[in-house]
Amino acid sequence: MSAARDYGLGEDYEWPRPPESGWTADDLDRLPNLPPHTELIDGSLVFVSPQTRFHMRTIRLLEYALLSQAPDMYDVDREFSVKLDRRNRPEPDVLVYRADADTGPHQTWHHSDTVILAVEVVSEDSEERDREVKPRKYAAAGIRYFWRVEEGSNGLPIVYTYELDPSTDTYVNTGIHHDRLKLTVPFPLTIDLTAINRRPPVAPRSE
Repeated sequence: MSAARDYGLGEDYEWPRPPESGWTADDLDRLPNLPPHTELIDGSLVFVSPQTRFHMRTIRLLEYALLSQAPDMYDVDREFSVKLDRRNRPEPDVLVYRADADTGPHQTWHHSDTVILAVEVVSEDSEERDREVKPRKYAAAGIRYFWRVEEGSNGLPIVYTYELDPSTDTYVNTGIHHDRLKLTVPFPLTIDLTAINRRPPVAPRSE
């Protein structure tokens, strides 16, 4: 059985062949039959593997917690692509962006200039991208805050937080958070990381 048939395509279907210089960020909106959540990294298409329950529930936890605590000047999206430059359009698992950057229901990407925080939940098939490639590119694009989330031995999220050093355009680690994430930037927030398996909305535990 051909790969085309596996995806419900005809036997005569031809997979997209990249131009000599690679794909561009705008091509993602024009190429037909791309799998959901396809990313563009250095001009190459990156396809996402099926995600684990930990990955899905961590995204849900962070999305609802950020939404419930973000000031009105910010908004939150999950699995929405960000145009970093002509050859890079990754899709952070969760992102916080300026609310005035919302251009309407047919918008398909955010510009990196409007993104305040990018979050990547590390998956087995994307460890190098989530730990090295994407953070480097987010920093070069000027996204001020980055979180990397790993699964701990107890099945709970561990959040590594980073802030951009503008003198070097690289991220500096600002903390490693177990069980409870409490920060003052990009805005004051508290997230109970042990609530990963609770139903949203998720509120911080009272002091």
